[in-house]
Amino acid sequence: FSRSFFLALFVAGFFFISNSQGLIAQEWDYDTPVKFSRRNMGGPRIGMTVIPGNGELSEKLKENGIGNILSQFGWHFEWQVVPRGGGPSFVIQLVPLFAGVEYGKFIPSATPALGVRLQNGFEFGMGPNVMAGKDNVASALVMAIGKSFNYSGVSIPVNLAFATNPSGNRISIIFGYAMAD
Repeated sequence: FSRSFFLALFVAGFFFISNSQGLIAQEWDYDTPVKFSRRNMGGPRIGMTVIPGNGELSEKLKENGIGNILSQFGWHFEWQVVPRGGGPSFVIQLVPLFAGVEYGKFIPSATPALGVRLQNGFEFGMGPNVMAGKDNVASALVMAIGKSFNYSGVSIPVNLAFATNPSGNRISIIFGYAMAD
């Protein structure tokens, strides 16, 4: 798949979700002060990443004895600003992950991202990603979309992320849990 396809899919998903929630054309009373509450929804994350095709990234992995499918383990640090009157939450997150342990390797990466979580649990965001390799550090743009499910006060997020850079694309599915504090 091309980068433009995933970018178009991400933008279309944003507008579809936003429009279904009535976020695009909201009326605003500018005289009423906005009140916010804060929540931290950090927690453990696991998942897998697929590197499609035979690009430069895929070749570098093969040279190091690593396949095109990698495990991911890490922690999700998240801070939300939640309007007390309702509406979407504004999310800042940092997601450090470690990949490749099943190959006896340790590939660290980190993604700081900005996003929005709607009241029904749908979320989307984007940010830079930095991945450290054996002999270099590479950056990429990450776009993610997902849904958080609530189970008796425990949030169970499931996210699909697409990372793109000139040496190759990555598609990841990451899930975990978080308890609001």
